Amino acid sequence: MLAIPCKDRLKRGVPAANADGPSLRYLAKTDQKMNRTYIPGILAMAAVVVASNILVQFLLGDWLTWGAFTYPIAFLVTDVMNRVYGVQAARRVVFAGFIVGVICSLIGTQVMLQGDGFTYPAVTLRIALGSGVAFLTAQLLDVAIFNRLRAGTWWRAPLASTLVGSSVDTAIFFTIAFSASLTLIEPANDVSWAGGILPILGVGPEAPLWVSLAIADWLVKLSLALIALAPFRAITTRFTTEVA
Repeated sequence: MLAIPCKDRLKRGVPAANADGPSLRYLAKTDQKMNRTYIPGILAMAAVVVASNILVQFLLGDWLTWGAFTYPIAFLVTDVMNRVYGVQAARRVVFAGFIVGVICSLIGTQVMLQGDGFTYPAVTLRIALGSGVAFLTAQLLDVAIFNRLRAGTWWRAPLASTLVGSSVDTAIFFTIAFSASLTLIEPANDVSWAGGILPILGVGPEAPLWVSLAIADWLVKLSLALIALAPFRAITTRFTTEVA
């Protein structure tokens, strides 16, 4: 490699402390700047996770909770960070959201609610475990798929990654949280109510109640994945221009 004289390096704005590369101080400053850049995405992900953990406690009709409409925004946040700042930024945001989710779950396990003559935690172990595993698996899968497809048509990467991630998230969460085959995870937690046999969404073939809950949740995620393409395009166009 041809070494650049110190004088020329300074003119180009490159630290002259190391003839073969940038100095440690330069790298540290660059890393700090990148971390500050990620803060909006991290805060957005944290807000989505906190809101979803709260709203999931409030029912909407027979098959949904309000959290079903806020949680899918997490995929939008991840995809925007991936498009604008790259895979590393997206993964940092995912891990930040995971940590916030774990904290919310730990708090929820200590909050006791009362109803129908029973006292129970706001968040059970199975729900906390299912939520954490589903979030981390689905979001990292979303990041990987998006990165693989990022060079194609602008809508292909966010749509494909979100559809696959959402499907995996729903399958993992509802299976861990409510399937009767996994009662050994938390024997003291009675989830027999979720195993009641009913027609799927009230009209289909019979299956455990939690299957209807999962399908309803999945359909909302798929719908929002399509709707989210518009804000994804607008946000990434704006911020990609600013970064450039």
